Amino acid sequence: MRIRWNKNWFLMAALVTMGSVGAAQAQQLPRSATIGTNTPGTVFYALAGGLAKVATEAGPVQTTIQPYTGTSTFLPLLNNGELEFGVVNGVDMGMAYLGPQKLKVGGKNDFPHSPNIRLVMRGAPLIIALIVKKDSPLKSVHDLKGKRVTGEYPAHQAVWFNMYGLLASGGLTWKDVKVVPVPAVNDGIDAVAQGRADVSAGALNMAKIREADAAVGVRHISVDCSPEGDRRVRQAVPGYYTRVVKAGGAAAVVEDTCTIAYDIHFATHKAAPDPLVTAILKAVWDNVDKLRPIHPGFREWTRERAASADVTIPYHPAAIKFYKEKGVWKKEMDQAQQKLLAQN
Repeated sequence: MRIRWNKNWFLMAALVTMGSVGAAQAQQLPRSATIGTNTPGTVFYALAGGLAKVATEAGPVQTTIQPYTGTSTFLPLLNNGELEFGVVNGVDMGMAYLGPQKLKVGGKNDFPHSPNIRLVMRGAPLIIALIVKKDSPLKSVHDLKGKRVTGEYPAHQAVWFNMYGLLASGGLTWKDVKVVPVPAVNDGIDAVAQGRADVSAGALNMAKIREADAAVGVRHISVDCSPEGDRRVRQAVPGYYTRVVKAGGAAAVVEDTCTIAYDIHFATHKAAPDPLVTAILKAVWDNVDKLRPIHPGFREWTRERAASADVTIPYHPAAIKFYKEKGVWKKEMDQAQQKLLAQN
């Protein structure tokens, strides 16, 4: 009887301990988390909304989105932990992570230094292109010299670099065009639709472009996809590359169109609790197929792309552990991680 009592006692103690650990882990998970993103009508807004929807439905944390005028506005909040997550392109992430003292593109880096941002998941490539009114005589980037092109973008520095890279593909700079100042990407599309600018830029399939197309008719025009054009793009903005989109492949793509692409990063900050990062990542990883019907931008948001050495900020430790458990974390990713951490 005594031996049996001891066994039962140890079993009860083990169950109590396991329950305590489970309760402690549950207590570490907040009831809600927020994903910072850009304004409604942008591709980033749609992607953040899709991630929040899937994470909420499949995971233990109520996840919502909070739009801001642009990445320049919310990156400081992500860096200091006021925001749990953010959806930002990898080029902007890299510039913010290193800061203006270490990295400039086109002599410019107005992103606030954000050394605490960390990667959760590399997403799909974002594809951007020049946009004009449908009846515009402009055919490609080589027609833009002297034309009215949207620029400045004080609230949305990402689009300044977009346009800088798009112009660079054709061997052009801001000095070759007439700059029409706008605060953010949606304002640039409005400027074209209202006739205040000849050319702007936006991500393929963004709601604002669909809206402008329905209202006045717009179309994308090509940058330069020649080897020389691609080289100019890569030199102008590290992380950019050219890519052809077939006619009908997106809204306002009326013929085969040369575009620029770069990767989207789903990020957090280095102090984010491991259980939170793991919970959100697991929910998205396990249900990645549910993202694709939400928006065309999720077409290439895959498990195969999630962990990569070709990123611009370090991964969060919880994400690394998750990917190692899934067997997708490779030796070259460790090397890239150490290199990135050593830069800051």
